Amino acid sequence: MNSPLTPPLDLDMPCPDPCPEAAEQLLKKAAYLPEEMLAKIRRAYELGALAHQGQVRNSGEPYITHPLAVAEILAEQRMDGEALCAAILHDALEDTALPRNFIADTFGESVAEMVEGVTKLDKIQFNNRQEADAESFRKMMLAMSRDIRVILIKLADRLHNMRTLDSMKREKQLKTSSETVYVYAPLAHRMGLYNLKTEMEDLAMKYLEPDTYRQIAKKLAETKR
Repeated sequence: MNSPLTPPLDLDMPCPDPCPEAAEQLLKKAAYLPEEMLAKIRRAYELGALAHQGQVRNSGEPYITHPLAVAEILAEQRMDGEALCAAILHDALEDTALPRNFIADTFGESVAEMVEGVTKLDKIQFNNRQEADAESFRKMMLAMSRDIRVILIKLADRLHNMRTLDSMKREKQLKTSSETVYVYAPLAHRMGLYNLKTEMEDLAMKYLEPDTYRQIAKKLAETKR
């Protein structure tokens, strides 16, 4: 999936370490996994950092902070190590020159399939709420027929995007929040991930209904006192 504008990736280059603290935090959250799997997760981080080198988010942070955060959300759900590796590499096929066969050779075919599955989900667009409702259900079923972990990675990806939406333009905030309410929060609910669903809805309200959000936040603060 390399574009003509994407230079070939030198996989023999020294691996950068742009976010050592975030990487260590992920490994601590994933401490329930065996040592050999933690070593693979660290390798996924090194490879992801190399592939995304020079890319930054709208916030100005190195891009690799996003997939690390996605993997951390999954580690909090005690997902398996393959899912965490795929989460770290979930944007690599679309946004970098990292070859699919290298992912498969290094981490196994199931990890490569998950990364490919998330890439395919990213390409689905919705024009209206009715289309989103129907398409989201179909999308979930198609992904679950091969590997349910693809959906879980995508939900964690969307949650982190919502957590960092402040750095986006207002138009993007509204579009992303609406899509989250109509597509991803119901998916999280259907998967039984009620904490993810609730946080998505709370964050979406912050942008879709800011006055209501501020009033509720104020009342909660008063109640807490």
